[in-house]
Amino acid sequence: MKDFIMASGCSIARTDPSTSSSEKLQHKSANLNHGGHERSHRHRVRRNRLSRPPHRSASALSRIFRLDRVKASGSGHRLFGPDDPQLQSVGANIHDERSVADALAGAYGVVNAVSLYVEHGQETFHSVHVESGQRVAAQAHRAGVDRLIHISGIGADATSQSRYIRKRGEDELAVRTAFVEALIVRPAVMFGSDDAFLTTILKLLHQLPVYPMFGRGVTRLQPAYVEDVAEAIGRTMQRAETPSAIFEFGGPRVYSYEEFLRAVAHQAGLAPRLIPIPLAVWHALAWASEMLPSPLLTRNQVELMQIDTVSSPEMPGFVELGISPHSVEAILQKMLSNCG
Repeated sequence: MKDFIMASGCSIARTDPSTSSSEKLQHKSANLNHGGHERSHRHRVRRNRLSRPPHRSASALSRIFRLDRVKASGSGHRLFGPDDPQLQSVGANIHDERSVADALAGAYGVVNAVSLYVEHGQETFHSVHVESGQRVAAQAHRAGVDRLIHISGIGADATSQSRYIRKRGEDELAVRTAFVEALIVRPAVMFGSDDAFLTTILKLLHQLPVYPMFGRGVTRLQPAYVEDVAEAIGRTMQRAETPSAIFEFGGPRVYSYEEFLRAVAHQAGLAPRLIPIPLAVWHALAWASEMLPSPLLTRNQVELMQIDTVSSPEMPGFVELGISPHSVEAILQKMLSNCG
């Protein structure tokens, strides 16, 4: 038996015990992008047992068992069915070589979804993204792992002036150096039930008669449903060969930030007044917020709201994997009907 490993800083695995063992593995990934906000910095490794596929065929995950239920953004639901003997949760410290090596021992595939959005002491973008990304990749290579999928984000660029995006770019380079055949997955900003992106915006739209926008609301984004990204990761892991070393996953529609707010408000039956707030004001507020033990806003986050997160037409994505991505409107309608 070999294992499938997923390293994560939030809850990202989802399964359903009612589905057959021959069906696809799905994983949820939220807040691993250039526009989210993570709720947890705990680094976990999730392990799921499966047989090594014969001849590394496309049925690599055909014997994955599905877990019970998970929300998209570290929401507290249990990841694994308590009585499922095939599954186990393994704690690992991504800053420690031995801990990572022990967690990856005997693995067939590894998905590294660890991310950080707010730096805290020794938990920096460099230590979490670059150093730990390289560590996981190197240990995966040493362990003889067949496939490594590293989750980054659209726009990752080692030359960017944004520290977060620059470190994401350096992260990709470090991973590919340590594990040459690693696959890089770049999702756009992701949304899902009880996440920290869409649901937060919806809550604020309900509470605020006047909604402050970042700048003039012209930044472009292409939100991707977390389940679609999960499905894409599962299919990529299953494939014996892939068309590219880098995938970019964006949703079916590109919005300006203002258009996105209005679309969400319309689905919720709201008509808020959207007010442009100069980015200089947001930077000043973020600077003041960073003096707090737990800042509500950081200058890094303000920088990210100035950068488009749209998938490149030159990069393979959902279409190449046979996936029709869900729209924000469709998922939001389901979320609102469930709440009603």
